[in-house]
Amino acid sequence: MKEVEKVGSIVIVGTGMTLGAHITPICRSHIEQADVVFTSAHPMMEKWIQTMNSDVRTLQKLYAEGKDRRITYREMVDVMMAEVRAGKKVVGAFYGHPGVFAWSPHKVIEQAREEGYAAHMEAGVSAEDCLYADLGIDPGKVGSQNFEASQFMFYQRNIDPSAYLILWQVAIAGDKSIKRFSTGKAYRQLLVEMLNEYYPLEHKVALYECPTLALEPPRIDWIALKDFAEADISLITTMVLPPSKKMLKNQQILDRLSALDKKFQ
Repeated sequence: MKEVEKVGSIVIVGTGMTLGAHITPICRSHIEQADVVFTSAHPMMEKWIQTMNSDVRTLQKLYAEGKDRRITYREMVDVMMAEVRAGKKVVGAFYGHPGVFAWSPHKVIEQAREEGYAAHMEAGVSAEDCLYADLGIDPGKVGSQNFEASQFMFYQRNIDPSAYLILWQVAIAGDKSIKRFSTGKAYRQLLVEMLNEYYPLEHKVALYECPTLALEPPRIDWIALKDFAEADISLITTMVLPPSKKMLKNQQILDRLSALDKKFQ
């Protein structure tokens, strides 16, 4: 890492998932003290952030139907870095946790540091945090696996059906173009077929959406896996698959541990 000598700086903060409820004091402080704040969040969240700083600029306008999202993400980095290079104290305020399913926040920090500017990230409440709370899941009980749905489809992954499986961005499952905001029933049916290697078609799965407003309930719809292709989903829908099998004991290791216990007692 290069020694920091330059005036400009950038801090990437998380606004949390629910408007006004999840933002941490340190994230709010960074927003209030910034020279310029760039936002990528729900429109209502962006308006709320505007009450904290007089110079708030949205990054959402960089998205467009049919536009490669990788271009959008690169543009986000470019517009933020332009202000950092101008010597300003810059904040990037991103929905949820700014480092989860977000390329631009990580990249802009990397680039700023390479150029000699101070840069770091502050955590925020993520959709995964809310999911565990709303569905009553303790990931430490049987384990939890998280995959972006398209990545799960594109690569050979080893799934443990005795743990929870969480698939993110299922609305664009199978999208290789990085341009669409949804794929379709045929793509989701292919995902169902892949999952059927580990889970029965009648296996109950949850479709989860975290609320933006505190007075709204979360979406938690339980359906059979076989019905997923026909389900009503959006860009924020996450699929949660509970375990379909019990954990199997590793008796060989348990026996060795017992021998160690006897040895060191």
